[in-house]
Amino acid sequence: MSEAGFELFNRAFPIVVELLYAVCLTLFLLPFLGERRGQKAAAVLAGHLLISLVWDSFPAPQGTFSLTMAALLVVSARFLGLKKALAFLLGLLFWNTKIASAMTVESLFFAAERLLPQSMDPPEAVYLRTVLLLTLLFLSQFVVMGIMLIFLQRQIKKRQLPLHRRELCYLSIVPAAGVLFGQVISNLLVEVKDGILLELYERHPAFLAVVPAIALLFYAGSCFSISFQQSMDALREEREVLFVERQQSQAIRERINEMERFYAQVRGLKHEMRGHLTNLKGLARAGEYDSLDEYIAKMDDSIRAFEVPFQTGNPVMDVIIGDAAGQSRELGVRFQVDFHYPAAGYDAFDVGIILQNLLQNALEACEKADESERFITLTGKKKGRFFLIEVKNSFMGEVIFGQDALPATTKGDAVMHGIGLASVRRVAEKYMGEVEISTVKQEFIVTVMLQNII
Repeated sequence: MSEAGFELFNRAFPIVVELLYAVCLTLFLLPFLGERRGQKAAAVLAGHLLISLVWDSFPAPQGTFSLTMAALLVVSARFLGLKKALAFLLGLLFWNTKIASAMTVESLFFAAERLLPQSMDPPEAVYLRTVLLLTLLFLSQFVVMGIMLIFLQRQIKKRQLPLHRRELCYLSIVPAAGVLFGQVISNLLVEVKDGILLELYERHPAFLAVVPAIALLFYAGSCFSISFQQSMDALREEREVLFVERQQSQAIRERINEMERFYAQVRGLKHEMRGHLTNLKGLARAGEYDSLDEYIAKMDDSIRAFEVPFQTGNPVMDVIIGDAAGQSRELGVRFQVDFHYPAAGYDAFDVGIILQNLLQNALEACEKADESERFITLTGKKKGRFFLIEVKNSFMGEVIFGQDALPATTKGDAVMHGIGLASVRRVAEKYMGEVEISTVKQEFIVTVMLQNII
């Protein structure tokens, strides 16, 4: 390679490197950008490339570029469709991964270069050798960094991170320490003392293994911190679900006790009917028809109080559906029911938890909808070995589904279903079933399939 070609390579090489870094950052952020990802990804790519080229044109303290880019990600978080905390954490994780991959590959190449025999080649051969080594060095780094970023990206996508102030501080400690470690090591790699060039790995050969090991430990620590935080959040959510289920079970038991007292009163009314019939006969024989009409009206009121609005084949379901029907009347919701409880194969409390959550979510959603559009439709039918429960209801706004296929957040006036649907899914899995959720225009549909496992 000629000297002119080598000079051209030196000018083009930094641009290509920064372009590849910009591509890596863009691909790393891409799954988290939300709607209009293409436009946002193009903005990230162009912004990183432009700022890096401008930054290289002016002298600046080492490490300030990474800090500046992280700050810009936070500032542009709203445009990118990210929360500021998540934008900051993603930027920090990216630069920690970039530094860890660079130190790992550089140490390996330093060792490999020292193993290669040095020969007195002409300048053209030296230029070519330098170009090949630099190209191979950075291509290797981008391969290693790409693998590390993909693994990190998949870990973050497994479960949405609750990034409050405490969680953000906890998750930022390890990658921030990794970035600081990288800056310190980069300042120590090459020193000039008394006109002599001193390299860290030549003075301390053990650092060839120690530096990349520590850098990879910072990267692994970041991954484990994210995994641990996700596990803790899943445990917290599970505890909340169990607490809600316990409260619901207690409420169902109390309502069942009320129904038992109700049926006891019905049985008592049956015993009283003989006395009532005797009184009616006496009033009829005496010809006191006005008193007879009044007596019958009072009996009619007493009997109406013991009417059960829904008879599904199970008292637990009768209570839950009856309560939902009463709340629907108060809210002006059209409430339609076609629910038949199977004779056997399912625990009434489990099915009760499903109904309780689905109907409560439906009522909350209808409360936010226009009065003229409010409706709830409940169906429950047995088909073969399966019991299908479906609830349809009106809602306002937009439902956004999370990574677990459950409604995560909502826009406008739509309601969050969160923990309730998690309880429903938990019960469905107990019966080797599943939960399907869909929306059609302003209609929210939940279908639960339970399998008879007895």
